[in-house]
Amino acid sequence: MGARLGRRAGPEAGSEAEAATGCGPAPYERRVRWLREIQSTLRERRPERARQLLRLLRQDLGLEGTLLTDILYRNVAFLNLVDPISHDLLVNLARDLQCPKTDYELWKSSDKICRQLIYHLTPHSKRQQGSSLPRRKTPSCHKSSLQKTLLPGETVSLSGIPLTVRDVQHITRYLGRQGAGLTVLDLSFTGLSDTLLRLLLPSLWTLPRLTQLLLNGNRLTRASARELTEAIKDTAKFPSLAWVDLGNNVDVASLPQPLLVGLRRRLSQRTSLPTIHEGLDPEPEGSVAWATTATSTWGSAAAGPGSEPQACCTR
Repeated sequence: MGARLGRRAGPEAGSEAEAATGCGPAPYERRVRWLREIQSTLRERRPERARQLLRLLRQDLGLEGTLLTDILYRNVAFLNLVDPISHDLLVNLARDLQCPKTDYELWKSSDKICRQLIYHLTPHSKRQQGSSLPRRKTPSCHKSSLQKTLLPGETVSLSGIPLTVRDVQHITRYLGRQGAGLTVLDLSFTGLSDTLLRLLLPSLWTLPRLTQLLLNGNRLTRASARELTEAIKDTAKFPSLAWVDLGNNVDVASLPQPLLVGLRRRLSQRTSLPTIHEGLDPEPEGSVAWATTATSTWGSAAAGPGSEPQACCTR
C-alpha cells in the first residue's frame, strides 16, 4: 500500500517537495496544523470542512479512500503499515465525523482524538511545561550526547536536535569509535533528509548490537525505505536490527515486505518470535497496550487479513 500523493497538485504538493529537500516546515508540522484546524471547525459547527481536512490528512499520511468504509475494508488488512497508531486514530476520527450523535458529543470525542493524534505526531517528550510547542534542543545537547563512552546496551537519543551535514559527519565518526555497544539510536524529529541518511547509513549497518533505529518525524521519502531494504537484504549489514520506525515522514506509508522479512529473519536467529501467550502475562500498568501491539505486529504476518471491521456507526 503506497501513498499516491503524486495526484495532488497546488501548494500542498509544493510544500511536500520542500519538506523532502529540507526546505519549509517538516511534514509533521503541516499535519498538526490540519488537526488544529479540524478542532476549530468543529467548535464552529462546520463538520463538512472538518471532513475535507481529514481527507487531506489521510492522503498526506498515505491512507487512501474518501469514506470510512474505504479505510476499514481496503486498508485494515494491510499488516505493514508504518504507523498503525495514526491509522487507528484516523479511523476513529472518521467514524466520529460520519456518525455523530449530538453536536456536543461530536466536538468532545473528536477533539480528544485530535489531541491524541497531535501528541503522537509531535516530539511530545520535549514539550515545555505550560506550552503547546515542542522545545528544540540546543547544539550543546548534541555535543554532550556524543561525548560519553557507551557501555553495552546503551541508547543515544538526538531526538529534537536539528542535524546538518557537519553534524552527521560528527555522528559518523562517533559511531565508528563508540558504537559497538549501542542498541537504540533515536534520530526522530531531527530534520533528517534522504541525503543525510544516505551519508549516515554505512556507519549504521556496521553496528553489531543496534536493535532499534528511530527515524520518525523527519523528511524521509520512499527512497530511504528502498535503501534500507537493500541494506537489510545483506545479512552482514544490521546484524541485530529488530525494528525501524519510519512513521510520520514525507510519503512512507508502509514498510516494504522484503524489509519486514529481513528484520524478522534477524529476530528469529536470536530468539523465538513473540506469541499471543506472551501478551497475556501480567504487565505493569500502562504497558499492556505496548505488549499487545508488539505481539500483533510480529505474530500477524502469517495470519492474513484481520477480522471483519465493525459497522461505521457501532460505538
